[in-house]
Amino acid sequence: MSLAPRAVLVHRTTEYEELLARHGTHGQAAFFLSSRGRSIDEVARRHDRTRRALTEVAAAVPLQWRGSRVERADLDRFLFAPEDVVVVVGQDGLVANAAKYLSGQPVVGIDTDPGRNPGVLVRHRPADAAALLRTAVAPGGAVEELTMVEAVADDTQRLLALNEIYLGPPGHQTARYRLGPDNAATAAEAQASSGVLVGTGTGATGWLRSLWLERGGVPELPAPSDPRLLWFVREAWPSPATGTSRVAGALGPGQGLRLTVESDRIVVFGDGMESDALELTWGQTVRLGIAATSLRLIT
Repeated sequence: MSLAPRAVLVHRTTEYEELLARHGTHGQAAFFLSSRGRSIDEVARRHDRTRRALTEVAAAVPLQWRGSRVERADLDRFLFAPEDVVVVVGQDGLVANAAKYLSGQPVVGIDTDPGRNPGVLVRHRPADAAALLRTAVAPGGAVEELTMVEAVADDTQRLLALNEIYLGPPGHQTARYRLGPDNAATAAEAQASSGVLVGTGTGATGWLRSLWLERGGVPELPAPSDPRLLWFVREAWPSPATGTSRVAGALGPGQGLRLTVESDRIVVFGDGMESDALELTWGQTVRLGIAATSLRLIT
């Protein structure tokens, strides 16, 4: 007998909750904000909207389903199951935060603050949750497969990301490494830079786009579902020992970018989650390319 689906509601602590945790009471938090020219009223209203959205979405889960909740800070410790339907209640970035821990489970994005959020990944309102949950488990449901990027180290460590993966120094030092395509026919180039960014079409509205614009808008940005990645080296430094001839490119299916560390430490993290990073040291190699897993976003 198969298990009933489990609706997993993913959310994050609101700004109001963070203020209360830091200052103790509503009045003390209000005083703190007012001393900096801000009002707590709008912060509290956004908190109320988020709580109402969570309550409405939870009420929409079918009675025969199981349910669970996970806060963003606990995602790296939460065990997602194959029968889960993941309901992200919050901002676009929260979908990306959850995506790296999934393995094909359908995802529903619920916008808690329409007009304030872009709504690229959280496309729906809380009132739509019941219909979206039915769609998520229905055969042939409307699903958009969003391309993801992966990094796989030579010690089998693996990292997934929906927007982009960054490789670079943990502070403001210079990263030293060798960079080249994932084949033996082309020699890798020794480089010194502030890091390397490899991104998807979903990430083409953020960090990846800023680097793309700096390089004159080439190559063409991929769409979120395109099986193509772009990569850029940030601030490559030319010297007698390091080059700058390989600072941007695209990766298609089966293609990879290989980086070999030539400094004490390089960190690899995805979608801004620095707290859940891979750490590589001298001589280690990491390959970057299109992930076999995609994000299945209910449309």
